Amino acid sequence: MVDQTLHHTDACVIGGGPVGLFTVFQCGMVRIKCHVVDVLDALGGQCAALYPEKPIYDIPAHPSILAGDLIGQLEQQAAPFNPVYHLSQQVVGLTRQDNGRWLVETDKGTRIDCAVVIIAAGAGAFGPNRPPLDGLAHYEGKSVFYFVKSREAFRGKRVVIAGGGDSAVDWAVSLSEVAASVAVIHRRPKFRCAPESAARLQDLASQGKIDLVVPYQLSALEGDTASGQLTTVRVADLDGGLRDLPADILLPFFGLATSLGPISSWGLGMDKSHITIDQGTSATNVEGIFAAGDVCTYPGKLKLILTGFAEAAQAAHHAYPFVYKGEHLHFEHSTSIGVPA
Repeated sequence: MVDQTLHHTDACVIGGGPVGLFTVFQCGMVRIKCHVVDVLDALGGQCAALYPEKPIYDIPAHPSILAGDLIGQLEQQAAPFNPVYHLSQQVVGLTRQDNGRWLVETDKGTRIDCAVVIIAAGAGAFGPNRPPLDGLAHYEGKSVFYFVKSREAFRGKRVVIAGGGDSAVDWAVSLSEVAASVAVIHRRPKFRCAPESAARLQDLASQGKIDLVVPYQLSALEGDTASGQLTTVRVADLDGGLRDLPADILLPFFGLATSLGPISSWGLGMDKSHITIDQGTSATNVEGIFAAGDVCTYPGKLKLILTGFAEAAQAAHHAYPFVYKGEHLHFEHSTSIGVPA
């Protein structure tokens, strides 16, 4: 259904991941009302869509927190400010109006009139890099998955994982605790992951809990195409020698294909696929547009969620003069003002 309503608000936040959600909170703390647009059908960005059960270790005051739990708490933190979420749609138009405000338009016809735009789009729209296998589409979503949302879904299954990065190794280690068997296919013996993860993988392989199928690569799939149920994953070595692996599940972890989409055509200062900002204000080169999180860059930038949180706070505070023209924002700590409802 096309939304023909013209919405009026203070700020439009593009991106509903962890940094986008914290942006809503920070804006709320300085009385800036937000609408949020995200291309996914649920909030949380990659944290929710790709690895909700994966622990995150660098969130202050949380020695460890599951990505999905982090998103839930960020939603709860933003809730008092009544943000309006526009999900499953992409921003395709951004126009400065005669009165200096912005008109944001989505591919579903949603129109948002706002004083400022804060881009917290992470890596942009994303999707998996799919292996070039005949008949792959028959099995996708049934026995071939690119993301793990619940490891319990693979309990007692024969799981084959393809890839050599952090996701492949981390999930191999985790699923070895619940799956009937786990095999890891990689083109070379060396894995591109944290050293402690690689050591844990090798330890589990030496115990017979994980089968390291190296150096091999995916060659073909066999199973019932009508039901989408795999029975065999065929792999080939560098000389063309074949090996069949019994499988109920295939998890190809070959990274993500990401794109900023229309954002890259908005006249913003860019450094490759990132938006350049002023580190002290999170402002872009276009007045009234800010950016925070992995989508932006500056000298010395660290791609951490906590860095994005700090950038969100900067963006909210420096957006204030665009919303409340002529007013000076007197900075106060949250311990002094509480959470304004």
